[in-house]
Amino acid sequence: MVHVTLGDTLRGMERYIDAIAPYDTAISLIEPAAEQHWVIFFARGIVHERTDQWEKAEADFRRALELRPEQPQVLNYLGYSFLEKRENLDEAIDMIERAVALRPDSGYIVDSLGWGFYLLGRYDEALVQLERAAALMPVDPIVNDHLGDAYWVVGRKTEAAFQWNRALSFDPEEELATRIRRKLEVGLDVVRAEEGDAPFDLANDER
Repeated sequence: MVHVTLGDTLRGMERYIDAIAPYDTAISLIEPAAEQHWVIFFARGIVHERTDQWEKAEADFRRALELRPEQPQVLNYLGYSFLEKRENLDEAIDMIERAVALRPDSGYIVDSLGWGFYLLGRYDEALVQLERAAALMPVDPIVNDHLGDAYWVVGRKTEAAFQWNRALSFDPEEELATRIRRKLEVGLDVVRAEEGDAPFDLANDER
């Protein structure tokens, strides 16, 4: 469908606002939607999320899952988004665990599960998954950064610094690189305090 192709092209160019209208048109032409149309809702959900329209994004992701309930990309994307927002944490972990079961060799999805356990303070479980993610994606800066954070909170600070230095060597985006350099300078505890993050045990209380 030409409208989907246009939306995908604009999304690939990071012209997220411009991509919304073609996806809107495509969806208006396929109602009632069938299972194979999950990908259009997923794509529109991404551009809604990238343009800070989270309620619309969540609705699109949930619609995609209505059409294809066990789609691992959607499960992971929505679950990880909940983790980043510190919302619906139990549902987020459930979604990502289902995604890992479907795609056990996906480093991105395994990393999401490990990061979810980390945010919930389940550090032993987090380390298992994050070490596995780093083995699957050894040159990914975000995966290595996540593993460094997990090492830090369990007291393995030399290994944490090693992972953060590895993450820096893989050319992360500047915002992440700046944060990693700060962690190497003063430690994760200070960085979290500077950012005003709540202790992880508070996240557990919200479950």
